[in-house]
Amino acid sequence: MNAFLHGIFVTGSLIVAIGAQNAFVLKQGLLRQHVFAVALICFLCDVVLFCLGVLGLGSFISHNQTAAVSLAFVGAGFLSIYGLRAWRSAYRGNASLQLDSGDNTTSLTKTILLTLSVTLLNPHVYLDTVVIIGGIAGTLAWQEKIAFLIGGFCVSATWFFSLAYGTRFLIPLFKQPVTWRVLDFMIGAIMLMIAWGLFQYGMELLAS
Repeated sequence: MNAFLHGIFVTGSLIVAIGAQNAFVLKQGLLRQHVFAVALICFLCDVVLFCLGVLGLGSFISHNQTAAVSLAFVGAGFLSIYGLRAWRSAYRGNASLQLDSGDNTTSLTKTILLTLSVTLLNPHVYLDTVVIIGGIAGTLAWQEKIAFLIGGFCVSATWFFSLAYGTRFLIPLFKQPVTWRVLDFMIGAIMLMIAWGLFQYGMELLAS
């Protein structure tokens, strides 16, 4: 039970933090486009990444300085680009979408590809799920690791489906163009702060 709760708290503290993936899920929920598919893909990706981290790959990366530094710098670059694009969108105001219109509908295939890209092409995701979670679980016994994983799965499923479907209550607010601009600005600021933290982490690894 302690390992199960440990998995819940550790995973929850990492997943709930706003990132590129959560921002994408939030927008899809507001747009009411393929909400179930987006939440399910995010959860299934977490299942795979959690298993990789907890069952061994996390320990390998955490002890391999080259891999850790590479992930840190690539992640910083990825998030910097994402953050600057969000700021550009906020400046231009071109993210003020009409939620009741079908003009912005994206195909299921494209939505799935976008979800996979924002999840799997972001190195920060691997640092969270594989390195950090894997490193924490590395000290646990085998049975405790399984309980830890189940706790993480429960948090991931609850969070992504709640985020995807809970945003419908915010739709009246996001019909105002200024709200989208504020959201994009906040997303950009958070992404750039995370990127700076990753850059500092990479520099510390190089100096050690």
